[in-house]
Amino acid sequence: MRRPAPLLALTLALGGCLGPRPAVPPAAAVTPPPNWRSPVAGAAAIDADWWRGFGDQNLDALVQRALENNADVARAAVAVAQARAQLREAQANRGPEVDLAGLGGYTRQLEVIGPITTAGAEPQITASWDLDLFGRLANASAAARAELLSTKASRDAMALSTASTTASAYITLLGLDAQLRIAKATVAARAEQLRIQQRLTDRGYASQLELRQAEAEYRATQELVPQLQLSISQEEDALSVLLGVPPAAVRREQSDLERLATPVIPAGLPSELLRRRPDIYAAEEAVVAADRSLDSARAEMLPDFSLTGYAGGAFATVLPTPESFYLIGVSALAPILDSGRRHARADAAAARRDEAAFAYRGVALRAFQEVEDTLAATQRLDERRAALTAEVGADAAALRVASERYQAGYAPYIDQIDAQRSLLSAQLSLAQVRTDRLLAFVRLYEAMGGGWSQSTSANASFLTPAAARP
Repeated sequence: MRRPAPLLALTLALGGCLGPRPAVPPAAAVTPPPNWRSPVAGAAAIDADWWRGFGDQNLDALVQRALENNADVARAAVAVAQARAQLREAQANRGPEVDLAGLGGYTRQLEVIGPITTAGAEPQITASWDLDLFGRLANASAAARAELLSTKASRDAMALSTASTTASAYITLLGLDAQLRIAKATVAARAEQLRIQQRLTDRGYASQLELRQAEAEYRATQELVPQLQLSISQEEDALSVLLGVPPAAVRREQSDLERLATPVIPAGLPSELLRRRPDIYAAEEAVVAADRSLDSARAEMLPDFSLTGYAGGAFATVLPTPESFYLIGVSALAPILDSGRRHARADAAAARRDEAAFAYRGVALRAFQEVEDTLAATQRLDERRAALTAEVGADAAALRVASERYQAGYAPYIDQIDAQRSLLSAQLSLAQVRTDRLLAFVRLYEAMGGGWSQSTSANASFLTPAAARP
């Protein structure tokens, strides 16, 4: 089919008015560092179910329940279904559209010879197909596909975050349990010490000052118990919400902080991180979607050619035979004057593309920071754990010496109290550092992508259970 020469000339003229296509700002580019600042020794690959590396069946069951019942994960799955429907709509816009219309009825008219009643019908089929010569619909479809991929990766990022948060909440609970056991054991020891001081005071072997000091230490340690119990209740409530149930107690029988296995530090270079984190991939596909939307917006400033046609017939009692009609042709719609609306939409699309590019850069840089921070945390917390373990041993020995010296009359009672305080502080700090060290491994696995890959996200998330997949 040959185009009329004036229309072709108008098309070329409008195409020349588009101007150059805006490029992505160079400042939005991301250059990953060659290596991590913190040394990575004995690294291993990340399994999809990385939380099993802690060796706790209760933790495994809790994470699985969270992935199945968490409201945020379910909402992210619904967003994927919505994006998939939008892609189907964008793809359908590229195909032909066929409609059926009909008109019929009875007509009664008054003529010279009298009233005449006629019956008739006019069925009609109309068809149209946008030829999309300049890629407006094709780019809109590509943008919708990129948006679907971005939404899938965002769903996986939400599932990864839910698994990480659940594991962190559980480990925090075990850490609080350990501190509560230390506090209760110390309360029992100081209660016994208070009983002994009361007997010594009653018999005149100890002063009222020493009795009150023992009582004060007992009360101070006793105050820790309800404080830790409150923290445990609050952590259980938060974990219950993650599991998609009302606040309740969390079962953790036969679980102990010290029994949790220490996972192996995952492997991976900084450059590989750009393909191993679902949030980075989601941001990257968001840039692709915005870029294709820009091309679609620019194509709106060019003529739109459509293949149209219709066919139908007329049936009436006044016609001796049915009549038919049809039309096949090409229609063109070229923008001449719109007061700059299309140019403004194209400029806005270019700005959204640049915004998405800078957002991608920000996500990537934060990912590098998170990995570096967690790698350093695992190393430094391990050093602190070793130092605090030695400190607990030293404080326990100091308490024994202080108690012996007090009982022999060589030292005041305050020396024993100071040794008790130091031991309790070191024991609580050691339990907290052990908790923080395990939490650092959770954050590291999340920062490394948690075993996520683009291939597993292409059709369904490896983190999202089958029942929750759209």
